[in-house]
Amino acid sequence: MRAALLQLCASDDPAANLPQTLGLLEEAVAGGAEFVATPEVTNIVSLSKARQDAVLRTEDADETLAALRAAAACYGIWLLIGSLAVRGPQRFANRSFLIGPDGGVRARYDKIHMFDVSIDAAETYNESARYAPGDRAVVADTPLGVLGMMVCYDMRFPALSSSLVAGGATVLSYPSAFSPVSGAAHWHSLLRARAIENGAWVLAPAQTGTHTAAEGEARETYGHSLVVDPWGQVVLDAGTGPGAYLFGLDPEAPAAARARIPALANALPFTSP
Repeated sequence: MRAALLQLCASDDPAANLPQTLGLLEEAVAGGAEFVATPEVTNIVSLSKARQDAVLRTEDADETLAALRAAAACYGIWLLIGSLAVRGPQRFANRSFLIGPDGGVRARYDKIHMFDVSIDAAETYNESARYAPGDRAVVADTPLGVLGMMVCYDMRFPALSSSLVAGGATVLSYPSAFSPVSGAAHWHSLLRARAIENGAWVLAPAQTGTHTAAEGEARETYGHSLVVDPWGQVVLDAGTGPGAYLFGLDPEAPAAARARIPALANALPFTSP
């Protein structure tokens, strides 16, 4: 099946980001993509809470979501909106949306693991101060296979992907806005590990570059949107340029990989120390 990842360099202005996303989506469809995935925080990349307070909307009022749903229906494609920052009852939600070819929302997933880290003196993040974590793992049927929906930092928690695979997932999504420092050290290793241990496709569309900010500090992200097959081979590495990156995906590959090394079937219960 023909699919595509969109690699974006989103700013802190959702209205300015939307035409760029729609343009790359059109490019992907023109290349034959029947399934397209966008990165984490497709609508806004911002380190300023004041800016987020000023421009973010609830799911029902979010213009990016409405436009991307309409585009999916227009093109008749499946669309994984990696995530949107949307208003919640108290804090924001970092929410992933699976859109069907009719434009309907087929599944939602709120990012569970909050990026609360101090990588070094220059990079400190406290995602939980602004975002409410989700508490529910989500799988959904797609033409690619059963999709296990996750977001970025979730890739460091293999118990979550294991739970999704136990629930039937054969494709794992990790839309991301990854730190350049940890990206250079861990991005490829983590995503290949999740593919290998689960015998699953891994799709990781990413933000990239220096993100223009009208308010606050400009953020930088790692890029390198990645597709890894169930045997752990990198099928696509998008490098650092924004764009629409197409690839082929065989829905039968997970079963073949799991038959070659049946680690999932061989797992045994044990008593923890």
